[in-house]
Amino acid sequence: MGWLSKIFKGSRHHISRGHYHGDYEPDANYNAPSTSREAWLELENENIDRAIALSLIEDSQNGNNVIDNEIQVKDDEQLAKALQESLNVESSPRYGNGILQYGNGIPYQGNTYQPYPVHFPMGFRICAGCNTEIGQGRFLNCLNAFWHPECFRCHACSLPISDNEFSMTGNYPYHKSCCKEHYHPRCEVCKLFIPTNPDGLIEYRASPFWIQKYCPSHEYDGTPRCCSCERMEPRDNGYISLNDGRKLCLECLDSAVLDTKECQPLYLDIQEFYERLNMKVEQYVPLLLVERQALNEARVGEKNGHYHIPETRGLCLSEEQTISTVSRQPRFGAGNHLTSMTTEPYKLTRRCEVTAILILYGLPRLLTGSILAHEMMHAWMRLKGIQTLDQDVEEGICQVLAHMWLDSELASTSGRNVASSSAPRKTRNGTRSPFERKLGEFFKHQIESDTSPVYGRGYRAGQQAVRKYGLERTLDHIRMTGKFPY
Repeated sequence: MGWLSKIFKGSRHHISRGHYHGDYEPDANYNAPSTSREAWLELENENIDRAIALSLIEDSQNGNNVIDNEIQVKDDEQLAKALQESLNVESSPRYGNGILQYGNGIPYQGNTYQPYPVHFPMGFRICAGCNTEIGQGRFLNCLNAFWHPECFRCHACSLPISDNEFSMTGNYPYHKSCCKEHYHPRCEVCKLFIPTNPDGLIEYRASPFWIQKYCPSHEYDGTPRCCSCERMEPRDNGYISLNDGRKLCLECLDSAVLDTKECQPLYLDIQEFYERLNMKVEQYVPLLLVERQALNEARVGEKNGHYHIPETRGLCLSEEQTISTVSRQPRFGAGNHLTSMTTEPYKLTRRCEVTAILILYGLPRLLTGSILAHEMMHAWMRLKGIQTLDQDVEEGICQVLAHMWLDSELASTSGRNVASSSAPRKTRNGTRSPFERKLGEFFKHQIESDTSPVYGRGYRAGQQAVRKYGLERTLDHIRMTGKFPY
C-alpha cells in the first residue's frame, strides 16, 4: 500500500498561495492556466496510476507479502489528510476591515487595514470588478474580494488604484487625493484645504448664520470682514474699501446708502412706520450720514446716551454740535477704493430734546433702516419725556422697534397682508435681490442672538412684554414705572 506515498511524492503540480514577488510579477509557481482543470485532473489520475504500478513492482521485488496493516492504515490516513488539505479549495477570505494585497503579499494600507493569510488554488478566483475568472498573472486581494489590478478603480475618477494607500468612503474605494478633493472641506477664504489640528481632526470656524467655513487662523491673521454682513473676505473676491477703513462686500454694496441725500427717502419710510404705530414724531429731527470718525467725535461730545460695543453705528444727539456729514457719495476708484467723497460741516441747533440723528454711511438699506428705527425710538421717548431709564430697558425697547421694522420690510416683499413701511426700494441694479432678503434675516438674527446684557437681554425682555401686552401697553408701563411689564 505504499502507492499512497507515491501519489503525494509523485505529483509535479504545486498550489499557488497568492503571494507574488517584489514588483507586481506573475506567480512563478502558477504554471497552469485557470481554465485547464480537466487537463489537471487527467494529469493527477496518470500520477496515481503510475504510483500504484511502482508500488506493486516494489512489493514483488522486496517480497513484502506481510504488512503491518494497522501501522500502514494510520500512515495512509495521515498522507490522505495532508493531500486533501493541499488540494482543498480555499475558504472564503476573512474580512479584515479591507486590505489591498499585491502579488508579494505586502498589505496595501488604506484607512485601517490588516493583512490576513489567503490560499489560492487555481480556477476559482472571480474578479469583483468584471465578474470574470482571474487566470494566470497578477491579482489584488482587498475588500473581501479578488480583483484584476485594472478593475480595482477609484469611485471618483474611475482610474485604477495603484497608489500605496487608498481611502474608503461609503463602501467605495478612492484614491486618497480624490477622497480629499471630494470630502475634505476647503476654506472659503483662502480656498485651501482646511488643515487638521494636532489630534488629526479637521477644525474650522463657521459663521452661525452664513455657514461660511474658514481656517481658524483667519480669525487672527488680519483677514478683513464685511462691516455689514460680517463675512470674511475671500482672497479671490476683493471687498470695497471705504474711506474710514471699513470693508464692504460687493453684495452689500449693491444696496448701500452712501450719502445724506440718498438716505432721506428711507427716513420718510421710517417716519411713516412710526405713524402707523400711533407714535408720530412731531418735531423735525435732522438725519445725517457720517463717517466713522465724525460719529466717534459726536459720541464724545454727547453727555447722554448708550453705545453699542464694539462699534457705534448710530446716535441720537441732544447737544449742540458741528457735525461733518457726507454730502456727496464717493466714486469707485482704483484698487476697489471709494474716492472723491464730499463732506461738509453741519451745525446742530437745540430746538427740542433731540438735535439730530447720525447714521454711519455705506451700510445696506435694511441695516441703515434698522439703525434709524432704533435711534428714532430714542428720539420719540426723549420728546415724550420718557428719560432716565435703565440701559437695558431703553436699548431693549429700541431694539424691539428695529426688529419690528425689519419684519415689516421683509413681510412687504413676501406678499403677506401685514403692516409695511412702504413698497420696498430697489437696489442699484434696479431689482431687489434674494441676497438682500437674506441680509434682512441676518440683521434680525443679530438682534435676536445678541448676548450683551443691555442690547441682547434688553431686547428679549422687551419683545416678551410686547408679545404679551402689546406695544402700547408696554410703553405706558415703561412711562409710569421705568420697567418692562412682566
